[in-house]
Amino acid sequence: MSFRPLPAKAPSALLREARPLQSLFSEAQRLSLLQQLVEGQLEPAAREHCKVATWREGHLVLIVSDGQWATRLRYREKRLLKQLGELAEFSGLQRISLKVRPPVSAPQAAARQVSLSADAARSIQASAEGISDPQLRAALERLASHAKPAG
Repeated sequence: MSFRPLPAKAPSALLREARPLQSLFSEAQRLSLLQQLVEGQLEPAAREHCKVATWREGHLVLIVSDGQWATRLRYREKRLLKQLGELAEFSGLQRISLKVRPPVSAPQAAARQVSLSADAARSIQASAEGISDPQLRAALERLASHAKPAG
């Protein structure tokens, strides 16, 4: 008995048929529209630092990249509340909350630095000269070449 996977379906068919995907997709579209409306009311410099998190029951939650932008937006909160409240999508808007959440970036691996003294390099080079295996000899010579320049 062998396992036969189901035939692949087109993404549009999946979105029409699968209820969880359908609701997730429609929520993503709604948030995208709300993001565009919020960005239209923000100064250009603030747009990349502010994202719509949720909009429910008169409460808009915005995620801001750092405390500086949160402070700047708090000073403009009343104006933003009034401007967004005039839009049909934000009818009933009563309050705006700002959450500071720095952007997630992949942790960078620490750059490995090989530092080798001139004495250690001479010692490794001398050892390499006594090795008959060509691959091991070449590896030791490469290692010896990492010595700090004298100076």
